[in-house]
Amino acid sequence: MDSRLDEFVDSLFSVSDGTRAVYRRDVDAFLAWLADRGVSSFDQVDRRTIRAYLAHLDQAGLARRTIARKISGLRRYFDWQRREGHLPADPMTGVSAPSLPSTLPSVLGDRELATILGDEENPRLVGAPDDPRRLRDDAIVELLYGSGLRVSELCGLNAESIDWVDHTVRVIGKGDKERRVPLSEPSIDALKSHCQMVEDLAGGGAVFRNARGRRMTPRDVRRVIDRRAPQPTHPHAFRHTYATHLLDGGADLRTVQELLGHADLSTTQIYTHVSKERLQRVHRSTHPRA
Repeated sequence: MDSRLDEFVDSLFSVSDGTRAVYRRDVDAFLAWLADRGVSSFDQVDRRTIRAYLAHLDQAGLARRTIARKISGLRRYFDWQRREGHLPADPMTGVSAPSLPSTLPSVLGDRELATILGDEENPRLVGAPDDPRRLRDDAIVELLYGSGLRVSELCGLNAESIDWVDHTVRVIGKGDKERRVPLSEPSIDALKSHCQMVEDLAGGGAVFRNARGRRMTPRDVRRVIDRRAPQPTHPHAFRHTYATHLLDGGADLRTVQELLGHADLSTTQIYTHVSKERLQRVHRSTHPRA
């Protein structure tokens, strides 16, 4: 069977190397399953074959989210095969992925957020206000909340990424897509204080470094948050909170999409549900006739 798997993976220009590796692995697993069943040609693959594979994945105990991801990869693979003229029809037509539980992203409460940012007294803060480690950690949490950066984007920041004149930061998001994000005033102040304490930052290089002088990793950032947060908090919660607060403040969905770097507006739309739920909760708890 000529899978043309290498050609397919090479065609994925808009995704990261990690995502390409996942697509390759998932399609390869499907091809191996076909081989075990004696299928030697794509002419033998139809909707029933795909559904049999779905049943196989379910019987293997895979999570619904994992199965949905594998189906998404196969859908993209067979669509490419059809568009390139290698297949007359797409066997994925009419095949739906398992439904996933509807979960809303967690949003930090005002008190919790203030504690982590250091606006309120927090005994978990490390070092004096002018301690280099404290200044670095201040800048990290301000950027995560003030600009809604992904942790990977924050860790990838270099000195030249910051535009001190326009008060923006250039980040490289998913699929190596570049975007500029505005910096809040607290973020600018925190970044300036931090950068002034890093002696060799003027020559370029990583903005955030660990105790060994190396570029910080997402795990390092998680430790920073764990030290400050009054309860377990995932770094992505800052991004959720950023988006929700923008919508609460009147920002339109397209603007939030651009700021977050979402390729698809539907990814951003989940925050409208969070915002509505938040507003309803405030209404119920504060309005005398709620």
